[in-house]
Amino acid sequence: MTSRLITPTFLLSWLVNFVQYLLFYLLVTTTALYAVTEFAASEAASGLAASSFVIGATIARLFSGYVTDVLGRRPVLLGSVVVVVVACCLYFPAHSLPLFIAVRFLHGFAYAFASTAIMAVVQSAIPPERRAEGTGYFALSSTLATAVGPALGLFLVRSYSYPVLFTVTLATSVVALLLALFVRIPRAPRAESSRFTLADIAHPAVVPIGLFMLLVGLCYSGVITFLNGYADQRGLSTGAGLFFLAYAAIMLVMRFVLGRLQDSRGDNVVIGLGLVSFTVALGILAVARADWQVVLAGALTGLGYGTLMPACQAIAVRLVPPERLGTGISSMFLLMDVGLGVGPVLLGGLVSASGYGTMYALLSGVSVLSAGFYVAVHGRSAASGR
Repeated sequence: MTSRLITPTFLLSWLVNFVQYLLFYLLVTTTALYAVTEFAASEAASGLAASSFVIGATIARLFSGYVTDVLGRRPVLLGSVVVVVVACCLYFPAHSLPLFIAVRFLHGFAYAFASTAIMAVVQSAIPPERRAEGTGYFALSSTLATAVGPALGLFLVRSYSYPVLFTVTLATSVVALLLALFVRIPRAPRAESSRFTLADIAHPAVVPIGLFMLLVGLCYSGVITFLNGYADQRGLSTGAGLFFLAYAAIMLVMRFVLGRLQDSRGDNVVIGLGLVSFTVALGILAVARADWQVVLAGALTGLGYGTLMPACQAIAVRLVPPERLGTGISSMFLLMDVGLGVGPVLLGGLVSASGYGTMYALLSGVSVLSAGFYVAVHGRSAASGR
């Protein structure tokens, strides 16, 4: 008899996660421009305003798993969501650039704790034999937020104003808090409080597959950071506008297949499909001259990166004991975020020197190298069933 997957805990956790990601994407496309228009910020300062959220989240990832494991999932979840509401309130009186950057940092810091805690909650509610399937369905919450959030944020700013955007953001954060109050958290063993060590930042069992996702995240950073500039230069703005719609659409369809496939056939078949798709997508972006090619690359990126992320999250959860679930999840997020954060810094100079086509061709090669790394650190043991 198949264990039940879709439970009230799963559904409420899915909604909380969706709202948290929606908050991120509502603001991610608008904060740099807000810093320029409101504070006359330079390009560097506006970039800091945009990236301060990620900086706060990355710092929080260093110990969010440890805190979640030691204090418990419910207090960390509720406490972090309350801080998110406070941060959303503070956008209104943040009338200087340093204050605005500080608020973005605080929001990112709390967001990292909330995402770690809610992922630990939902993983404890997923039957082990349906781990990949459940993780894939859960990942759809962030996928939908990716499809809806940036466009909604830009619409609110262009059609109304930044105060209206901040009002919608605040109301959305309150919805997340109300939903979190009703999440029933399964009983789980709590880690004993002990001295904080390096293993609490990055769990040794998760580091290898996390480093694989660091390489994949570096490749994906080239997509999310430079796609608009690439499209403007090549006259492919229509294709770029449909890129993430195609990404979300293919994920919505394939999530009903790939998670079950990973549970029944193992990790390698799904990871292999994801790597091939992502590598081809990056190769298409390197040579694309038509809008349909960019849309195709978006669909393949959804089948690629959109497959690899939940598949590796399911692997990470299997690699740690139940009482270290938070640490395992935060370790994966931390390493993936490092790739996403470092990528634009490394790739910006390459774009200036050689152009977008060269950058995407190089990233396609990095994706191939990551396949070899995956085989070395996990693929062979997964194939043998160890």
